[in-house]
Amino acid sequence: MSDKSQNAIDYWKANLRLISGCLVVWAFVSYGCAILFRPMLAGIHIGGTDLGFWFAQQGSILAFIGLVFFYAWRMNQLDKKFGLDEE
Repeated sequence: MSDKSQNAIDYWKANLRLISGCLVVWAFVSYGCAILFRPMLAGIHIGGTDLGFWFAQQGSILAFIGLVFFYAWRMNQLDKKFGLDEE
């Protein structure tokens, strides 16, 4: 196998690991904190409401926006590492 094809395989493995990690965090925040763990979070109050409700209404959206920026930042690092950056 040539170095170029091995580099492409390693790049996509790193990319898929990053995507999988982001999906796990998204699922935990969206489904875990907002639905499954809501009864445990009900005793913690933030902004006049319980934390489970906050995650369902705002926290999941903020976590998703944070994940978008994290993914873009990390992909730029991966592109530079594998010599695929635009600069």
